[in-house]
Amino acid sequence: MSKQSQEQLEAKLFDSDVIDFGQYVQTIKRYLWRIIGLAVFLTLLVGLIVLSMTPIYSAKVSLLIESEQTNISPVQELIGLDSSRKEYFETQYQILRSRQIASRVVERMQLQDNPHFDKDVYEANKGTFEQLTSSIKESVRESLPFLPQKEESVKTEEELLESRKSFAISKLMQSTSVSPIKNTQVVEVTVESPSASLSAEIANNIADVYIENYLEAKLEMTEKATSWLNESLQGLRDKLDEAEGKLSEFYEKNQVVNIDGVVGLTSDQVQQLSDQLLDAQIKLQRDRAVFEQINRGDVSLNELATLPEILNHPSIQNVKREEVVMQSKVSELREVYGPKHPKMISANAELSSLRSSLRQQIDNLVSGINSEFRTTQGKVEALQRDLETAKSELRKLSSLDNQRRALQRDVDINQQLYDSFFTRLKETDQIGGFETANARILDEAKPPIAPSKPKKALIIAAAFVLSFGFGAFMALVLEALNSGIRSTDDVERKLSQRMLGIIPWEPHKRKENLPVKHFFDPAHHMFSESVRTLRTSLQLLNLDKPSKSILVTSSVPKEGKSTVSINLAFALGQLNKVLLLDTDLRKPSIGKLFKLPGFQPGLANVVAGTHKLEECIVHDEDANIDILAAGTLPPNPQELLASEKFSALMDHLKRKYDHIVIDSAPTQAVSDAIVVSKQCDSLVYVVKADSTSSKIINNGLSRFIEIGHRIDGVVLNQVDLKKARKTGEYAGFYDQYGYNSYQQNDAKT
Repeated sequence: MSKQSQEQLEAKLFDSDVIDFGQYVQTIKRYLWRIIGLAVFLTLLVGLIVLSMTPIYSAKVSLLIESEQTNISPVQELIGLDSSRKEYFETQYQILRSRQIASRVVERMQLQDNPHFDKDVYEANKGTFEQLTSSIKESVRESLPFLPQKEESVKTEEELLESRKSFAISKLMQSTSVSPIKNTQVVEVTVESPSASLSAEIANNIADVYIENYLEAKLEMTEKATSWLNESLQGLRDKLDEAEGKLSEFYEKNQVVNIDGVVGLTSDQVQQLSDQLLDAQIKLQRDRAVFEQINRGDVSLNELATLPEILNHPSIQNVKREEVVMQSKVSELREVYGPKHPKMISANAELSSLRSSLRQQIDNLVSGINSEFRTTQGKVEALQRDLETAKSELRKLSSLDNQRRALQRDVDINQQLYDSFFTRLKETDQIGGFETANARILDEAKPPIAPSKPKKALIIAAAFVLSFGFGAFMALVLEALNSGIRSTDDVERKLSQRMLGIIPWEPHKRKENLPVKHFFDPAHHMFSESVRTLRTSLQLLNLDKPSKSILVTSSVPKEGKSTVSINLAFALGQLNKVLLLDTDLRKPSIGKLFKLPGFQPGLANVVAGTHKLEECIVHDEDANIDILAAGTLPPNPQELLASEKFSALMDHLKRKYDHIVIDSAPTQAVSDAIVVSKQCDSLVYVVKADSTSSKIINNGLSRFIEIGHRIDGVVLNQVDLKKARKTGEYAGFYDQYGYNSYQQNDAKT
């Protein structure tokens, strides 16, 4: 692959990834006047519509909605008026927008009779489009019997009035908007209507109706609460009487006056008996041990005397002390006197008397202990019986007291409820019907001086901007949808090729070709000059190495490659010796255009060796060129063109002629042009303007790039110059080659 071909391929890849904003600008410039025309037309249309629209006036009233209201009566706690919650304001906004408020305003102002809110007037003033739509619907319904037919119902006067009111209410709701002011308790109610004074009057009435509606609702709830209090109060009075009757019946039945004191005394008695019983039981337990020791059968007197209860008794201790003293005395006397001595006898007698007294005292104590034990035992039993009796009495009294407390509690609760409801009812009666509103009007609505909509200047300006943008968008869309080549920029951007020349479209009959000698017609010098420009471009492009053989081809048939080949040969023939060669051996056209006979031998005959070259070449005296037609069509055109004989023929012709213009088959039909291009120095690619898709053209060009053949450039054929002058697509190209002067001369002629 040659360096130039590689550069062309890289340029294509680069262009496919880069967004060319300049191209968008050029596209808009090309369609600028059409875009402006569309914008002006649409703007005028919108202007006419806007000027025919009825002006709408907006009146605004400001309301201050109180979040904290004066709570004069406690009854308000019963009717759910909680203005401290966040949802309170949203609720008030919805009330302002509600159908109830709109309905009351319509009734107060009789808006159903106002022309702006009258349903009959609205129906009579329906637009032409709406009337046409209704008539079409009726026609379709009548023409299609299987559709359900619309039943015409005769409405009564009341139904008609209700329908008109409903229409007025709906229209009023559509014309009303409520907008709270941020971070305040102020809300603005805006009403729109075709009348300035009417919109202000409606706005003020909405505010008044809203405040009145709140007061009426509040008064109604107060009345309901008062009625409920009266009913509840009567029920509480009955319950209180019933509770008091049950309490009185309880006192009568149980014959108790101060049951609280009786229960207290009985409780104290039970406590005292319990304490006494506890003390007696402790003493009984203590005496039981002594009693059991004393009443053992084998206990002696001395053992009894050692018992703490006997030993520690005062009388026993006194006798013991006297006995000890007497024993001491007897011991002293025994040392002095003998046993028979009277003093000794007296002392022993006294000692015996003391011991006898001691035994007597012990016996008395034992008897007393036994008697005391039995007494204590009897006392414990008596206390137990008394305690059980007292407890039974206490339980009975406690049960009675509980019954009395329950009855008294029922009386107290009913009394409290009755007193509370009675107090609320009296307070409500005292304040009468005094109620406070939750809102007040800050600023009344005034009739506006100027209409709020439509904003005619803004709408017209916006219409122009939007229509201009729409026109630009449509231009870009049309440009994007157009895959053909119609300008120098398209050749460079879509094909990544240079522009060699532009061949203008010439008027001619639809199914006929241009005359062969059209190039020499003085009346069509524009066409001739464009061909000469193509010749000049090729010569300038190949200054270092003049091209001998020039291949002319296209992507598909009917793009004018044969016309370009012939006229390029004419232009070159004015300066040098030129041969026009037809290598399209499948559908040749050169011979037909020059009106050569069908038996005229040509290229195929020379390569096949059936005729000599001199026999096949035809000289045109007018154009001063030689012509080598296709000749007899061979069965294998591609093999013939790829043969050595064809290569040798081309070498011979290059030595004989200064230039050889070769008309080849289209690239997308067959590969003949690829084969022939190997014998050519230059390659001219013909593209029909605004016709062949750029994708097809690129496919054809890529085939030459893949084999490394240089493409000199693209010739844009059949260009509509009138259209080009309007869009300015080729202005620079015309100025470069002096087209403008020719156009002026043409206009003068």
